[in-house]
Amino acid sequence: MRRPETSPDDDLFAPLRTGARVRVGSPDLCWRGGDEVEAVVDERDADGYLDLRSYASIGDGRTIALVGRDGRIDWMPAPDLDSPAPFAALLDAGDGGYLALSPVEPFTVSRAYVPDTNVLTTTYRTASGVVRVVDSMNTGVAGRLPWCELARRIEGVEGSVAVRAEVRPGTCLNQGSAWVSTTVHGPVLRVHELTMGVRTLGHERLDVGARSVTVEYRTSPGSRHLLGLVATEDEPLFLPRAEDVDAAVDRTVDGWQTWSDTFGWHGRWEPLVRRSGLLLKQLIYAPTGALAAAATTSLPESLTRQKNWDYRFSWTRDSAYALTALLRFGVREETHAAISWMLRTLERHGREPVILSRLDGSQPDDRVRVHDVPGWRGVGRVVTGNPAAQQLQLGVFGDVFSIVALYVSQGNVLDAGTGRLMAMLADRACDVWRQPDAGMWELGVDRHNVTSKLGCWHALTQAVHLAEIGQIPGQADRWRAEARLIRAWVEENGWDEELGAYVWYPGSRELDASILLHAISGFDRGPRMSSTLDALRRELGSGPHLHRYSGAQRSEGVFLACSFWMVSALTLVGRLEEAEELMEQLQATANDVGLLAEMVDVDSGGFLGNLPQALSHLALVNAAITLNDHLDQAGEGGPEPGGRD
Repeated sequence: MRRPETSPDDDLFAPLRTGARVRVGSPDLCWRGGDEVEAVVDERDADGYLDLRSYASIGDGRTIALVGRDGRIDWMPAPDLDSPAPFAALLDAGDGGYLALSPVEPFTVSRAYVPDTNVLTTTYRTASGVVRVVDSMNTGVAGRLPWCELARRIEGVEGSVAVRAEVRPGTCLNQGSAWVSTTVHGPVLRVHELTMGVRTLGHERLDVGARSVTVEYRTSPGSRHLLGLVATEDEPLFLPRAEDVDAAVDRTVDGWQTWSDTFGWHGRWEPLVRRSGLLLKQLIYAPTGALAAAATTSLPESLTRQKNWDYRFSWTRDSAYALTALLRFGVREETHAAISWMLRTLERHGREPVILSRLDGSQPDDRVRVHDVPGWRGVGRVVTGNPAAQQLQLGVFGDVFSIVALYVSQGNVLDAGTGRLMAMLADRACDVWRQPDAGMWELGVDRHNVTSKLGCWHALTQAVHLAEIGQIPGQADRWRAEARLIRAWVEENGWDEELGAYVWYPGSRELDASILLHAISGFDRGPRMSSTLDALRRELGSGPHLHRYSGAQRSEGVFLACSFWMVSALTLVGRLEEAEELMEQLQATANDVGLLAEMVDVDSGGFLGNLPQALSHLALVNAAITLNDHLDQAGEGGPEPGGRD
């Protein structure tokens, strides 16, 4: 993974080695994603929007803030990820609100995370000197804080630099109007049901307006200053001392590094894997253990069609992949919390495994609220809510059993109630696998999707295994028989001899990249699957990447998770050299701080879709670990790759 250099070029205002060049207030802001990238990507366009590659994320286990390379926070729900967002210029540059902090003069910029943390450092170089900003979503002594606390520490490095900050809440997507309220302890900002307080250290000037607070600083070598923000929703606001907010930055760094020390995995692509692990940790909602699919809503998957969705929910599918990754890392607490949350949610909502839930575990309805705001770069619509919860997706049966079987394989045991629940779900999979469903991609058209049938096949094979080792009760003979019927159905209806590939659904010649997951599940790692991989790369490929399904090329970007699933699939069918070559190519996909979105635009290389995207990072992690392990086995003369392991 390429990272920006912190040393200046001879010309102070020449681009850094990454090509980064940012001028405050200039109409020609631009950013390049790496030494070899030729295309220039505009940062703030004429309407005030940043390219999505420009964002880094910071989080505290409850919410996430997106920090642009020019120092402006354009997205931060508070106090929770699915709360209203007082800073939402990401979706509404005019009225969405932001929290800006940068030198007054023109500057060049480089940035990186503090090693093994989710605390971000950004270094600005101006004609007057150098200043470093440390951005942290602070955590408490024993975990998360009961309020939202953002700290932006300003450190003087060289010379004397004038720095300006502006805290300007927006309308929470037109749900309220911000105002400054005078209190006995000073002014506070209010919007919707949020109350926010600004904390400062070492400022030269502080101006309080009707709807915003502006702060000016002047740095010198070794100086330290602070802009802090604390927020609560529909409850009293605790106002910590500015000194305590500043001290909490160091405590937060220590906490992240302690958590990173629990990683029990080392191997090839380790920096990329560890950064993905840390970004995934940001997306784990600490109060319940739920994994959010992404930190944002309504970032477009397409620039030509309406494909804007709210991803601040927890998908069972993503949780399954997350647990696979976390267990391979050796992480314990989050793993147990996530599986417990998932099982509680299943018990709460009845016989059908849920596709997605709110972060608190409740089930959303099918209503989607559309907000009258422009959307990122005018590509609306902007929505809250997600209707996918009402769909039938048979693949979720396999996801649930993947989680439980992996949990048991790591030396853990199921309680009696969970055993009964899993047996009931296996019986249900026997009954419903013949039905058409919406499939993994939630397209709203029910079909006999091949990969959906294979999700039930995987659930039943895992159920048989769990029964044989005494973890669940039930009719193992029935589950084994139905799994055989599903395999026979797929081999008869899902294979196209002329195409040399498993097809999307019977009677079609269209392809679905989610078949890659069933090289991973072990359904097929032989010649048919290998031939299918060739067909996918031929029909759905764009450079090293893949589109999700036939026809997606006309309406959306390449889907990053599919690209990394291909690495895993190539590995498991025994094509290690191709898998390694592909993995090397895919390293360049992340932005300068290792963040991945859902998709990439083929023409510009820009990010599309919500971010940071859990599924993209999960696919990366599992691909890297799978390939690394097989390369090690091959080097040691281990078992032949391509077996069912």
